[in-house]
Amino acid sequence: MRVRRCVSACTWVALLLTLSLALAVPSPAPPSAPPPVPASAVAPAPRAPDPAVPAVARGWPVGTGPAVLRGWEPPSTPYGPGHRGVDLAAPPGAPVRAVAPGRVSFAGRVAGKGVVSVELTGTGDPPLRTTFEPVRASVKKGRRVAAGEVLGTVEATPAGTHCTAPCLHWGLLRGDVYLNPLSLLPTWLLNGGPARLLPVLGVPLPGATGRRTSPGT
Repeated sequence: MRVRRCVSACTWVALLLTLSLALAVPSPAPPSAPPPVPASAVAPAPRAPDPAVPAVARGWPVGTGPAVLRGWEPPSTPYGPGHRGVDLAAPPGAPVRAVAPGRVSFAGRVAGKGVVSVELTGTGDPPLRTTFEPVRASVKKGRRVAAGEVLGTVEATPAGTHCTAPCLHWGLLRGDVYLNPLSLLPTWLLNGGPARLLPVLGVPLPGATGRRTSPGT
């Protein structure tokens, strides 16, 4: 009997000691939050260039409506294959003109070919930049040019270096992003120029002299 009472008392004592130890052990502190990063240490997010292209061109860079030998083929990735501009049919020696007012940002040779670049006035920040090659430049970097002003002439290049026929490569960028240069052209230029009167059989043109023509004459 005494043995049972002793065992029961010892059991209660052990339970009390266990509870006391559990209460005495402090609970772990919650993890502290990381210190706030000062605003000055956060790098600003890169600005994406505006993809919109205003139709500011006042004419084609070469000729009055040249054939497009190869159109704009944007690459799927920044370094992927594609055609970052358009190729316009142009014979060697043809004058190359600024399509809109701007400032010559480059005039020199790249990889053996003459290149002229013009930053277009009033087209945002960074501004739109047109590039032309191969061109024998007649302007220098920093010069202000008006729309239609001659920048140089188309250079002769060996066959097969870029186009299958003599051509002018016309590019357009905003920052480092390539855009379609044809989007610089207003609709009336892109569609072949302003409307003009066509001669009507039997009706003389304004200012024409002489007799009227008749069918079959």
